[in-house]
This record gives sequence, structure tokens and C-alpha cells, in this order.
Amino acid sequence: MVSRQHTRTYHRFPLCYPVVFGGAPFVGEGVLTNLSLMGCSVLCDREALRGSDVRVSVLLPDQTPALSIDLGTIKWVQGCEFGVEFLRLPLAARQRLNRLLRIELIELLKVRSMSAASQHR
Repeated sequence: MVSRQHTRTYHRFPLCYPVVFGGAPFVGEGVLTNLSLMGCSVLCDREALRGSDVRVSVLLPDQTPALSIDLGTIKWVQGCEFGVEFLRLPLAARQRLNRLLRIELIELLKVRSMSAASQHR
């Protein structure tokens, strides 16, 4: 059997924000370790169940209320880390997520540009 390599549609940005997550049988806290337009990874002190529906609230610095993901599904689990695919976000949350990721992309491009410039000197 040939294994297929999975490629992501959207870039994942390594970030570190506190999160609160919950599903029907559980509630927990953790740390968001990366974020994209359609999902995130969370590190916590418990093992999540792959396939579970989950609500995620991301506590962004200097911003209230939390960025609320109304519905996501846990796509993968590795120990105490799991990946969430975003299924439903309110419009205001989608706009906030877009702004946050645009800022992260600008910062990434600045760093790459400075690195490339210093290599050409």
C-alpha cells in the first residue's frame, strides 16, 4: 500500500496562547501551539478523543472577549497534543482570526526578507 503525503492548504503559524476547550463529556485548558485559517494544535494535560466535537476559546493577548471557535472536530491526537479542524466560527471571530493571521504573515515575511538580505551581503 502506498502512503500519501498530506499537504496543508493553509500555512500554520507557531504561536503560544492559552485556550479553554470543551466537548460533551469534558472541559480542559491548554496552550495553542500553532494556528492556521482552518485549524490549530493544542497541548494540554489530558488525552483527547479523536473525532470528538469541541468548542475552543483562544485567549489572545490584550483582546477580550476570547476568540471563540463554536465548533471544531479533533482530527488527530498524539499523547497530550491534538489538532482541531475549525468547522464553525461566527463572522466576527472569522474576521479576528483573519486579522491575527495577516499580522503573523507580515511578521514572517519581514523576518524572511531580512534574512535573505543579510545572506546577499
